[in-house]
Amino acid sequence: MAAISTSDIRNGITIKVDEGLFSVIEFQHVKPGKGGAFVRTKLRNARTGAVIERTYRSDERLEQAIMDKRDTQFLYRDGDDYIFMDQSTYDQVPVSSKSLGEAANFLKETGKAMLILHNDEIIGVELPASVELTITETEPGIQGDRVSGARKSATLETGLVIQVPLFVGPGEMIKVDTRTGDYMTRA
Repeated sequence: MAAISTSDIRNGITIKVDEGLFSVIEFQHVKPGKGGAFVRTKLRNARTGAVIERTYRSDERLEQAIMDKRDTQFLYRDGDDYIFMDQSTYDQVPVSSKSLGEAANFLKETGKAMLILHNDEIIGVELPASVELTITETEPGIQGDRVSGARKSATLETGLVIQVPLFVGPGEMIKVDTRTGDYMTRA
């Protein structure tokens, strides 16, 4: 772990605090007229996603956690584990569904993902901004359903249930935003 000064804090770096690994979402350097300068930070837990706020004195030292990002491809599911292939070494890496969290809802075979590791422990996954998934089950659109903005439930090939427009039917490929889980457009 590399020790950094609070003046070196930037958005996106990961630091180690008592509660675990946290990524800096936002920071603000404050120099009041009276007293010493300080840095206000908003931090996101790398494992759980919980957000906390912390304030550090300007002369304080923090431990920076070195994160390793690996470009991988999702191969298949084996029980509770998801098997990924490292694109550079072609090694197969098993990842528990607990480590993936909500990202598991957007994974289909041959899909790309970026695994985030710290000391060879998988703590997260980054997906592309959108993925193309096939609708396996939804109610058919009925003649006369022309209400603007109306939605219906649809089950995707990964098991995720989202709201789609009335004109979208079973068997169609759609684009889904991986950050929000919302329907974007037909593929």
